[in-house]
This record gives sequence, C-alpha cells and structure tokens, in this order.
Amino acid sequence: MTILCKRSDLIANSGVCALHNNEQVAIFYLPDTEQKVFAVSNWDPIGEANVISRGIVGSVEDRLVVASPLYKQHFCLITGECLEQSAQLTVYPVALDGEHLVLAA
Repeated sequence: MTILCKRSDLIANSGVCALHNNEQVAIFYLPDTEQKVFAVSNWDPIGEANVISRGIVGSVEDRLVVASPLYKQHFCLITGECLEQSAQLTVYPVALDGEHLVLAA
C-alpha cells in the first residue's frame, strides 16, 4: 500500500491532486456515497492538460462522474470512461485507512 495523502487533505464533494510515481492523480472525496473515495488520472486526454481534479462532480444517468473543466466531457469515476467521446482515464484503486488515503497496489 502507498499513502497518497491524509484524510484531512480531502475536500468533501470536490477533487484534489496527488503525485504518485511522477503521475498526477485526481482524488475525489464523496462522503455520501458507498465507496467514498475515487481516484483517476488527472490528465484530460481530450483537453490535453492536467485538470481533472478541478472538475465538477455529479451524476449522469446514475453514474458518478467528473466533468472536465476544459471542454465539459463527463468521465465515470468508477470506470474512467468518457460518456461523450472515445477516451479513457486511468482508474486507481484507493481506500481510506484510518487517517490516510492509500493506493492498493
């Protein structure tokens, strides 16, 4: 297990960015969901910039998503799939372990 950040670094219903193996990871803390934390690559493959952590979280047809702040495409937080175009974010397996957010390797 790798510690990505502390629980206190997370912002409810919003995203933050962490660095893991020289790659930016967008972390979303949704405390009212069963899973609570989600992590995907911060790189927007359509807008070609590290901005996903700044996106707005919500749902589209019962799927938890983040909307890219650049061109507003929706990416599923569970699968990384873009709902509007053929694009994919990497999904990272994360969990809260006490006061830390850990990446399960």
